[in-house]
Amino acid sequence: MSKSIPVIDLSDFGAHKNEIREQLITAAVDVGFFVVVGHGIPQNLIDEQFSIAKRFFQLPDDIKAKYSMPKGRNAGWEKMAQVRPSTGTNDLKESIQINYHDMEGLWPTEEDCEGFRSKSREFMTAAHEVSMKILSCFALSLGFEEHFFEPHHDPAQLDNQQCLRCLYYHDCTGQKYPSNFWRAGAHTDFDTLTLLFQKEGEAGLEVCPGREASTDFAMGDVWTPVDPMKGGIVINIGDMLMRWSDDKLKSNFHRVRVPKEGDEYTGPRQSLAYFNQANKSSVIQGPLQKYPPLTGGDFIQQALDRNFAAIQVQKAMHTTSASNSVEIMGTAAA
Repeated sequence: MSKSIPVIDLSDFGAHKNEIREQLITAAVDVGFFVVVGHGIPQNLIDEQFSIAKRFFQLPDDIKAKYSMPKGRNAGWEKMAQVRPSTGTNDLKESIQINYHDMEGLWPTEEDCEGFRSKSREFMTAAHEVSMKILSCFALSLGFEEHFFEPHHDPAQLDNQQCLRCLYYHDCTGQKYPSNFWRAGAHTDFDTLTLLFQKEGEAGLEVCPGREASTDFAMGDVWTPVDPMKGGIVINIGDMLMRWSDDKLKSNFHRVRVPKEGDEYTGPRQSLAYFNQANKSSVIQGPLQKYPPLTGGDFIQQALDRNFAAIQVQKAMHTTSASNSVEIMGTAAA
């Protein structure tokens, strides 16, 4: 059995905030994923961001490489660089990540992709406003003051960690991949809240509800598809908010699978992900103080360290398995 993904209407938010808040907290506790409509972001703004991101990804790799993500900076372009602990293999995608600050030399120039910077900043502002509406509801439900999360997610602060990631999954038509290859291997998001924009007809996202603690890697075997809905934004709880809620709100595993040849659309796939995560100096601790206080900067570093350690274990397992297979095959051949 798969869990249904709730659809929540944010229309007339001020007049219906209590009702919306109840729907949001139920979805966040039970599933960790939901779709919002009536959010106020014009469809043309979403379409324009998809269009300008596509123009960037269609540039030759040597042009995109001018904006490659430098070591130690969480911004810029990367291609097949993300490895998930769940797979040990590189995701079949590329992306460009955009921050509010620390983007020197990483914005595509007007010559390479006209309008990219201005459109992306406009889109980020709109996504941020929706994100903070939702977080104000969670703040009240957790016993915090209504605007509790705002200073912790302030784009004006230089230690802000929020970002927009434009993603481009490669064409899979006619390709044969081993079973452990994914467009995006199963993972959770490190952030507070993710807003994911999908394009109609480009499915593949799946979610696995049921995670119990923000620090474990446990996954179930029940995966629910989250198909694109025109005008809808997929929202998921991140690890930061799970910890901030003393594990009440669930940051669950999700993945993007490789489409099936003959049955499904196998061409390129795009998505846009706005990651709302706490400022580096913000202190994260839930109302019940289940976990010790931790700054946003340390939280991200610890999450990266856990992921790196898990990836090394997964790679070692694959290496051992491959070595044993070679040895067995050699014995059989002899």
